Amino acid sequence: MIELTGDERLDYLLAEDLRIVQSPSVFAFSLDAVLLSKFAYLPIRKGNIVDLCSGNGVIPLLISTRTNASITGVEIQERLYGMAVKSIRYNRLEEQISMVHGDLKDMPKELGYGKFDVVTCNPPYFKTPNKREMNANDHLAIARHEIFCTLEDVVRVSSQLLKIGGKAAFVHRPGRLIDIIELMRQYRLEPKRIQFVYPRQGKEANTLLIEGIKGGQPDLKILPPLYVYDSAGEYTEEVRHILYGEKE
Repeated sequence: MIELTGDERLDYLLAEDLRIVQSPSVFAFSLDAVLLSKFAYLPIRKGNIVDLCSGNGVIPLLISTRTNASITGVEIQERLYGMAVKSIRYNRLEEQISMVHGDLKDMPKELGYGKFDVVTCNPPYFKTPNKREMNANDHLAIARHEIFCTLEDVVRVSSQLLKIGGKAAFVHRPGRLIDIIELMRQYRLEPKRIQFVYPRQGKEANTLLIEGIKGGQPDLKILPPLYVYDSAGEYTEEVRHILYGEKE
């Protein structure tokens, strides 16, 4: 058993038959994290994977069901780091997943340059506005805004951590696509796959999934669009399968 504090609760990751510690006032994972965990390439049998901006550890937990590789999560907020550690212990995944409490910008020196086969990251999406425009909840503001790391920090560190031929996968907002591609090429992460996620047909994309290879050659593939909701306002078959393992 684990000890929950404050408004923490144990939620199900249904398709994976796992449990995760969450808190509505501190952090609860979003669909974006789940989509990234399914989109990212993973070595099946062995290797080293690092997830940056791990929050409560949702992506390490989710990808653990798709690979036997060693997974390291990195989270700067102590409370979120503690929640991730609790979830890993509850699911008895300590031998596969480890968490680091620290700043991602320190990770190449701390974890090793060129050590990892895969980097995943669901980073803060928004540039830091003035204090009045940020969420009053510090935990949520840090998760959403580039307070402790910028997009460039994320891409640079991902490249530093990766082996040549290693893959980096990010989820972000389509409005930052040009910035992302420019930064990926600046730091030798050649974009290879892009998928746009739409709330429903007829709407603009609101989420972007992108993967690049360190030292790769230009050859970009645009994957079919992913729609979250159907015309009735229910999850589409694809998204139900991702979230719950359901398939018609």
